[in-house]
Amino acid sequence: MLDKFGLSRRSLLAGASLMTAGGLASSLRPAFAKGVLPPAQVPAFYRFQIGDIDAAVVSDGELSLGPAKTDMFNGISQDLIDTTLTDNFLSSQNLVLQENILLLNIGGKLVLFDVGSGTSKAFGPNAGRIADNLKALGITRADIDAIVLTHAHPDHCWGLVADDGALNFPNAQIFLTEADYNFWTDEAKISLPFIGDFIAPTRKQLVPNRERITFIKDGAEILPGVVAMFAPGHTVGHTVFMVTSGSKTLCLIADLAHHHLLTMANPKVEFGFDTDRKQGVASRIRVFDMLVAQRLPMLAYHFPWPGIGQVVKQGEGYRFIPVVQQTVL
Repeated sequence: MLDKFGLSRRSLLAGASLMTAGGLASSLRPAFAKGVLPPAQVPAFYRFQIGDIDAAVVSDGELSLGPAKTDMFNGISQDLIDTTLTDNFLSSQNLVLQENILLLNIGGKLVLFDVGSGTSKAFGPNAGRIADNLKALGITRADIDAIVLTHAHPDHCWGLVADDGALNFPNAQIFLTEADYNFWTDEAKISLPFIGDFIAPTRKQLVPNRERITFIKDGAEILPGVVAMFAPGHTVGHTVFMVTSGSKTLCLIADLAHHHLLTMANPKVEFGFDTDRKQGVASRIRVFDMLVAQRLPMLAYHFPWPGIGQVVKQGEGYRFIPVVQQTVL
């Protein structure tokens, strides 16, 4: 009987016998070039379009938060947390979140949404990659014209100022809510548990940039095609942004949800880093219901790279459907 390549079993056996007997097996092996894969990961950026706007997601790396516990995802059981993660081949002992930073070219101006963790290793050694990944795109931090801060948490704003006090983005106008600026620069909060640990380091990032900061108003078009929508709870001034060009819109949800499985399936879960946990839940459900109803795509700061996809309803919760990535623009 012939196999699908037209070779009979007899001819294959005969050939194998000849090769073994004649010592030809090694001599007939194809030659392969020797090569070594580069030790580093490739630069992490993903190009796409929002209508006529050139866009990219640029990674600042990843955060390691340690074991996923009920104090981080309050309102669901530890068993459900562990089962959800392990059933999806994820570690329950080290919860890893991405840092997906949006870069836009709006009318020749480069706009960055958040700036990452800077040199801080508070959440592991793999953050703080924004400068290198921008460089791979042919962009330096001095090329950035505007920075839009979704909120003033460490992994979003601690990349503004270098350790020596130099401004990392010396030519950028900065947008932030007044509520978040006042909250995270308030020295009276230094004595507070948990929050107090972030006040002094965040002051070092925001106060030197105060003259360049424009405060955001709810519903305002802060840049052409970029409209702010307050979604407080994660912080007092946490803001999501609608980016529109032509008939296309992308919603940048920032930290409205931190995990693509745990938070989406259980949207009433209260996240441990939220300033007002119940308000955070209300903002999440309000925005997600809008995205579902209008079938709008979103970009999530902490979801698996590059964090772009759709939200759909699933039972009492939601499901995140990742975008099919384009390999050709």
